Amino acid sequence: MLRPSPSLPEQRSVTLQFDDNALLPLLYGEHDRNLARIEQRLGIRLGSRGNRLTIAGAPERTEMAEAVLRALWRRLEKGQSVGTAEVEAALRMAEGEAEGDPRLPLQDRPEIRTRKAAIAPRTPAQAAYIEMLARQEMVFGIGPAGTGKTYLAVAQGVALLQAGRVDRIILSRPAVEAGERLGFLPGDLKEKVDPYLRPLYDALHDMLPAEQVARRITSGEIEIAPLAFMRGRTLAHAYAILDEAQNTTPAQIKMFLTRMGEGTRMVITGDPTQVDLPPGQRSGLVEALGILEGVPGIGVAQFDENDVVRHPLVAKIVAAYARAEGQRVESRGAEQGDRRGKKDRDGAGK
Repeated sequence: MLRPSPSLPEQRSVTLQFDDNALLPLLYGEHDRNLARIEQRLGIRLGSRGNRLTIAGAPERTEMAEAVLRALWRRLEKGQSVGTAEVEAALRMAEGEAEGDPRLPLQDRPEIRTRKAAIAPRTPAQAAYIEMLARQEMVFGIGPAGTGKTYLAVAQGVALLQAGRVDRIILSRPAVEAGERLGFLPGDLKEKVDPYLRPLYDALHDMLPAEQVARRITSGEIEIAPLAFMRGRTLAHAYAILDEAQNTTPAQIKMFLTRMGEGTRMVITGDPTQVDLPPGQRSGLVEALGILEGVPGIGVAQFDENDVVRHPLVAKIVAAYARAEGQRVESRGAEQGDRRGKKDRDGAGK
């Protein structure tokens, strides 16, 4: 009896033609590194001949590769760079679309434009966050380290300041020790708290020339200060960022949120899983998210380990810790259940 031969997976082939041969080496990468990464990530085959590039593979994966290559080509046409980070970003965005992400198509993703650079999203969640920063007066960015929450918030602030839509940027963090003691650090108060604010300085220097950062800080257009310095103030026509908000108390975050004045925008960023407050102290960020849920005019952008845009190992580390925490929660629940069961049995035996 004849047996039907197993059907082969459906394949599709697409050929792209590029009209500027000078840009092709930049698209392909050194030793075709960019093409190799796209092949490896999407499981497709790429073949180049002259100014033509052929994509072959499963239809869905071929379509994703085409979207990635076209997005990278558009960057090159605009005079922007294409390196490992940009390739990884385009791949993440294309994969998000393939998984049914309801946001804008890859080619229409929003950007934050400062005079020094155009900052494009590297994940679908970042794209939604950028849209939210442009639309909402108050935005919470929630998720693990390395997802771009603070970096994109600072970029939006710089863009609004340069466009004249706000008069100043205020960047703040709670000065909470993460295992170290603030009082033992050398120097005056500024020298003691500057290490806590260093990530904000670093983000600013990516958006503005160093001399502009120094000049704007001196003039008061940019203020970087510990959260305690916000008490008693009303912030008008400002762009205020509260970073590491998981380390605020409920009273502190309420104090910050109520500083909002006319023409002010606020961004609050933090990771509720990385609280450095003393044991038993409730995080103000966690409480605020519950209290303010559903309030019109407030946006909440959620990030997870899939949005980590640092070294690929960072995402794996975040995921591993999340799994370990989940196992601890399950273990504690099982132990509590056993204790309750033992107590019930002991009570029944009396």
